[in-house]
Amino acid sequence: MKKDTHPEYHIIDVKLTDGTVIQMKSTYGSEGDQLSLDIDPSSHPAWTGGNARLMDTGGRVSKFKNKYAGLGF
Repeated sequence: MKKDTHPEYHIIDVKLTDGTVIQMKSTYGSEGDQLSLDIDPSSHPAWTGGNARLMDTGGRVSKFKNKYAGLGF
């Protein structure tokens, strides 16, 4: 293999939607960085049988409503 062609693989903290923090190996950021997820298997309808509802925390829906608030949407 060629040297210096692959990104560094290190341990990061991943924060799930329920506040749980787990450690995973990743190429994201640098050693010890934290990645916060908006959707994970415990909150996505595809993995919960449609029982969980997605929470829009300042995402696309909120941006759309704010942008077109005066038009009656």
